Amino acid sequence: MDDRKASQEGRWSRFGAHPRSQRLLALIVLGLGLLAWRFPEATAWLAAFGALLLVLLFWPLRGDRAAAKKEAPRSAAEWPDAGMKAVVEAIGEPAMIVDRATYLRYRNPACTIAFGSMALGDSVSLRLRSPTVLAALERAIDGNTPTEAVLEERRSVDRIWDVAVLPIPAPAGESPRFFLVLFRDRTAERRTEQMRTDFVANASHELRTPLASLAGFIETLQGPARDDAAAREKFLAIMRDQAARMSRLIDDLLSLSRIEMKRHLPVKTPVDLTDIFRTVEDQITPLAEELGVSIELDLPQTPVFVAGEEDELLQVFSNLVENACKYGQSGGRVTLRVSQADERGRSVVDGSVTDYGPGIAPEHVPRLTERFYRVDVANSRSKRGTGLGLSIVRNILLRHKARLLVHSAVDEGSTFTARFPACDARSVEIENSYQKQKLEVS
Repeated sequence: MDDRKASQEGRWSRFGAHPRSQRLLALIVLGLGLLAWRFPEATAWLAAFGALLLVLLFWPLRGDRAAAKKEAPRSAAEWPDAGMKAVVEAIGEPAMIVDRATYLRYRNPACTIAFGSMALGDSVSLRLRSPTVLAALERAIDGNTPTEAVLEERRSVDRIWDVAVLPIPAPAGESPRFFLVLFRDRTAERRTEQMRTDFVANASHELRTPLASLAGFIETLQGPARDDAAAREKFLAIMRDQAARMSRLIDDLLSLSRIEMKRHLPVKTPVDLTDIFRTVEDQITPLAEELGVSIELDLPQTPVFVAGEEDELLQVFSNLVENACKYGQSGGRVTLRVSQADERGRSVVDGSVTDYGPGIAPEHVPRLTERFYRVDVANSRSKRGTGLGLSIVRNILLRHKARLLVHSAVDEGSTFTARFPACDARSVEIENSYQKQKLEVS
């Protein structure tokens, strides 16, 4: 249809007509023919009149076509050609083409996903309101040279983009008509860099304090308290506590490092979560009794399996129960519970630890698993916390494809839940058969 229409338009244009005038022309010819048939003596006058009408009718259209031809090169220069569009489409990162007036002329699907829908022909400043990015765009246009900028967006999710503005070469002797604006997402890299910086700063701070205490007490024992037996006993007890604090911190740092190194390794062995909780109860009971806290078990009668590594799961729930006993001590009891549920059509297993202590304010909950983050620094240190426990828990759960859910209310207590994908019965059967064969061989 399009080819036939184009051919028709070309045929009419050769005779000086325009497709929109076809109906009018046909009516004029028909009317003149009828008049000539009705009044034969006036045929010459009608022919002259028809010729005059045709001249008057098509004279403006020839002018319109000339103007359109004159305008065509300018209109074509405002929009990128198919080749430019194809290249931008092939770029996996957000990219757009703008003209010298900073109007958007094209953008790829990745750009739409990242920045939302932007109407072609609008100024990019309507969406990119960063002064640094707009200034880089102006420098590129004024100097016809590549420029760079950083775009930081503080919306529901913080995003950091490296922005490159690159002139698209034009024919020889002409200035670039279009500029490619390319965005590279650097959010994850910047966040990792910030975490590494924070980690080094916090680790050095945590080690510096006990080291300074040890150095001060040693200097005192070598000097004024050289012959003071009472002071020596007091200072040695404090030094032992500080040395133990450093030892715990180093152990947690090494543990965290080991867990992060093998976080990508999958776990497939079925582990009974009820057995894990009973073992944790046995391990933590002496500490709980010392703190005046009772541990309650709410476990199903039948085994509940999850895919995991037993030692790591023991570390997870020992950490959670120890924290519950220490920081929820005022509640007097801690409940360990295993339950099964359905989440979005899939079976999950929840292992939860609930205390009935002071609870945690909502603004602290999202940051609990950050390294060295403490709700109350003084209280944490007095209870021999290193600030790394929940970070270790989080990394272990990531390896197990599990999540840590925290529900807490001030003056009501806290519940920490590790949610695992349920282990299918076939995996349990295979593992039990394997263990039985090992026992028979041994």
